[in-house]
Amino acid sequence: MELIDFPASPRAGDLDVRWIHGSESAKHNTDPDIQVHRYDEHTYVLRQNKAINYEAPFMFLMFGNTRALLLDTGATASPAYFPLRRTVDEIVDRWLADHPREDYGLVVAHTHGHGDHIAGDGQFRDRPHTVIVDPAPERVREFFGLGDDLDVLGSVDLGGRVLDAVASPGHHKAAVTFYDRATGLLLTGDTVYPGRLYVADWPAFEQTIDRLVKFAEARPLTHVLGCHIEMTTTPGEDYPIRTTYQPDEPPLQMTVEHLRRIRDAVAEIGGRPGVHVYPEFIVYA
Repeated sequence: MELIDFPASPRAGDLDVRWIHGSESAKHNTDPDIQVHRYDEHTYVLRQNKAINYEAPFMFLMFGNTRALLLDTGATASPAYFPLRRTVDEIVDRWLADHPREDYGLVVAHTHGHGDHIAGDGQFRDRPHTVIVDPAPERVREFFGLGDDLDVLGSVDLGGRVLDAVASPGHHKAAVTFYDRATGLLLTGDTVYPGRLYVADWPAFEQTIDRLVKFAEARPLTHVLGCHIEMTTTPGEDYPIRTTYQPDEPPLQMTVEHLRRIRDAVAEIGGRPGVHVYPEFIVYA
């Protein structure tokens, strides 16, 4: 097996992409069930078609020397309507054709445990050499080595490619943010993205945002990627919930400065219940 030498310093990949964003009618929808974007040779970004489920979550597939990591499994269980297993297997097969190795593993994990991020887990239950991380908070923390001190990082090693795991409760108890040292991507799930930030536990969310800002400022970051796009290109305006056609989406990628602006908004809101509108996101407290 020829080992891949993953870079010690992050290298940005390709995000020059127009994401599938649904259609005005199901009859005229010609988008694939799952959009597959090759970020770099060892990293893929997938998006579920909004015609299948309005949540249209993003998923991430990253390859190491001994195993790959699939983060999130989308919002639809049925492989007939959402062929995630088939799509992932096709990508893995192509990658292994270029990088042959035996008994290559797959870890199926999650940014958090809400239904639109774990629905496709069942498609991988009988897949050989596959570990599915139970999305329950105690199982997630055990797998990634996260303890009671949430400021202590966990990690997952894919074989020469390590991702740091940052405990990120607030939106969901089991939420984890992942930092890929090879690409500099910070994968924030539903904690941070261009859309509606739903806060279930305000003190935990506030601490998480502070933790993420400090983490991001101390490391070379290329992009901050969440799991949805819900805003329009008009500042402060989002698409209504259950929208299946979003032709005017902003980019998925955010920056460290976006994190700082969310931190400032959290401080300004101060835990007050309500809907708090900002140009690039909306906080539901």
